[in-house]
Amino acid sequence: MNKPRHFISLLDLSSDEFRTLIQRAIELKNTRSPDFQPLKGQVLAMIFEKSSTRTRISFETGMTNFGGSAIFLSPRDTQLGRGEPIRDSAKVISSMVDAIMLRTNDHATVTEFAEHSSVPVINGLTDLLHPCQLLADMQTYFEHRGDIKGKTVCWIGDGNNMCHSYINAAIQLDFKLHIACPEGYLPETEMIKSAGGDRVQLFNTAMEATNGADLVVTDVWASMGQEEEQKLRERAFKDFQITQNIMANANSDALFMHCLPAHRGEEVAAEVIDGAQSVIYDEAENRLHAQKALLELLMCA
Repeated sequence: MNKPRHFISLLDLSSDEFRTLIQRAIELKNTRSPDFQPLKGQVLAMIFEKSSTRTRISFETGMTNFGGSAIFLSPRDTQLGRGEPIRDSAKVISSMVDAIMLRTNDHATVTEFAEHSSVPVINGLTDLLHPCQLLADMQTYFEHRGDIKGKTVCWIGDGNNMCHSYINAAIQLDFKLHIACPEGYLPETEMIKSAGGDRVQLFNTAMEATNGADLVVTDVWASMGQEEEQKLRERAFKDFQITQNIMANANSDALFMHCLPAHRGEEVAAEVIDGAQSVIYDEAENRLHAQKALLELLMCA
């Protein structure tokens, strides 16, 4: 039996495939047809260790649009939550469904699950990476501004899973990435090294990082599971809020993105996220279209 194709990281796509997937997502968005059901009769199992709005709705709706169905599984509903070995769960679940999406804490859970799964496994988010969000972010940029090759993207805030996936996107789509994080909250050194050369540059201040930026992106200061660090992080990140002054230092046609949920007045000023440069709602909707293109790629092969 052929090994299934998984989507654990953006690096699982070639650069050409990434661009083709973005164009396909735009096409699917603009030509919605109830008669197009390439996944009729197929089932996606969705395993959630972390709560979700956009990930769950987009995958479930995408499968329904394509004539298939999705099953929502939380640790409370399955033996995974009672300590069943990941390999056993992967072998059993993959024998009954056509693809599996995991949104989990530990990245190793997804990689081990994929190793033992007989169907495609999709990384819906881990502590290391959030590749599905980058598909939507890049689709949004392409829709508004065209190809991102040669452009400059500015990441401000926590060097988290989103930041790591932006590093992977910079490699695959050939753009420059400026990163500004407080001391102690930098992205993993190996991730930065993987980009090679000067593709990824680190800056001490948000203002410096936005020089020449075509896209400015941020995320919450405390992600799920880090709530007890909220006060500590508020102090560490206080100079890394994206304000109108910070945006004014970027290129005049720069876009602003945030994967949501957002905390106005913390990582971003309300006037920025609700302003003319913000494309957060297009970005959120594009989770659906980008993931439909991904499902089609993995499940119709």
